[in-house]
Amino acid sequence: MKKFLPFYSVIIIGVVSLLITLSSSVAKEVNHKWQSIFNGKDLAGWTAKLKGYPLGEDPKSTFRVENGLLRVSYDNYKSFDKDFGHIYYHQELSHYRLRFDYRFRERKVKVGPKRNSGVMVHSQPPETMTLNQKFPISIESQLLGGMTKGKKRPTGNICTPGTDVNIDGKRVKKHCINSTSKTYYGDQWVHFEVEVRGDDVIRHYVNGEQVFELTKPVYANKDKKNAATKSIEGDALEITKGYIALQAESHDIDFRNIELMELDHKHK
Repeated sequence: MKKFLPFYSVIIIGVVSLLITLSSSVAKEVNHKWQSIFNGKDLAGWTAKLKGYPLGEDPKSTFRVENGLLRVSYDNYKSFDKDFGHIYYHQELSHYRLRFDYRFRERKVKVGPKRNSGVMVHSQPPETMTLNQKFPISIESQLLGGMTKGKKRPTGNICTPGTDVNIDGKRVKKHCINSTSKTYYGDQWVHFEVEVRGDDVIRHYVNGEQVFELTKPVYANKDKKNAATKSIEGDALEITKGYIALQAESHDIDFRNIELMELDHKHK
């Protein structure tokens, strides 16, 4: 004969389970902590995608770890033929803050963009990038270094490969848009932070100062015949989540202190 718990016992067990679930949920929401996502020893948790190579292949060691730094290096290149690259963090994200320090180093290859790099946010999944695709569909938090003393060249800008954004409530289709940051010259370390809250708002901070804000990022191209956009699910244009990827764009650059804080979805 089967034995059943008394009705009041079932209710108590149910209530206790619900409280435990709610408690865990609340703890996750309010216990915001910075966590390192680069261990300074190897590229565990990161995967390279270089133009012209399958996911995970980096035969010229463009991305490497040296002296505790995540480095983009071009000493194994004789030239740069639009060989753009990205290294993806493994976790898909929606609401978060990402921060790191970066510095440009002496250039190894004398062609291609100068003192130019970036971090892609809300990127398409790395496995959906085509073999010769230059940039993932994403919003690029662009990192630039000063070239000529006295000539302004802000950092913390945005570029929009396959996307559009709103600025001051208006849809902007221009590919790259400058921030209000200062210009940083030479090989000095610069602290950068990007705050991403789904499709509500994305903010850039340089050395602790907010320099850019955009809202309502959307996909600019929903053509399913385009292999690069086949990863876009459904008909919605809004971009609510994606991956982060550090960029290789022909100039040697170092990254350190790469940290992530996941956020709840309540506050903007």
